[in-house]
Amino acid sequence: MPTTIQSAYDRWSHTYDIQKNPTRDMDAAVLEHILPDLTGLIVVEAGCGTGKNSGRLAAASHHLIALDLSEGMMAVARRKVQANNIGWARCDLNQPWPLAGNTADLVIFNLVLEHIEYPAPVFAQAAHVLHPGGLLLLSEFHPIRLTDGKGAQITAENGQILEFVGSFRHDAQEFRTAASITGFTLLETKEWTPEEEERPLLLTMRFQKRLT
Repeated sequence: MPTTIQSAYDRWSHTYDIQKNPTRDMDAAVLEHILPDLTGLIVVEAGCGTGKNSGRLAAASHHLIALDLSEGMMAVARRKVQANNIGWARCDLNQPWPLAGNTADLVIFNLVLEHIEYPAPVFAQAAHVLHPGGLLLLSEFHPIRLTDGKGAQITAENGQILEFVGSFRHDAQEFRTAASITGFTLLETKEWTPEEEERPLLLTMRFQKRLT
């Protein structure tokens, strides 16, 4: 991730949990529908942010490794989510992750891949840390919204946009290609549309690391 994105999230960390954010809230709701049974699993949350999903992931799994580039966001997460089975690590997802190979059962991306210019190297890191047969889940801002000029943005209390964080548009085909060349098989793709809206807000995809 570019330093500008890191700096933006450091600034955003102070208000991220309290400002109105339909994408964040819908992502949290959608997660309930796409997660497998986490009992006994080692889970990697790649892009944990302020820990909006970390608490439920830790509570349901054997161990959670939470990664994020922003120290500001992770500081909020550590204060908010205190559990003995969480390991926190600052990590640029474009670089080697601080995990041994073939150690995780599930890697999950939530609202983070729009800040990654090239998904394939990040998918390769996920493939490295997963056991054969392990799952990769993503829940991301739908590319159609980025086509509309939307994206992660810091706003004031009155709704005024203060700063665009910076986003790259990736469609489902690009994710499928990145996954295929890094050793994954696509299991499911879904679009999620808020009530009383016509255009999807989130794209979710589920992949499995190939056995060979």
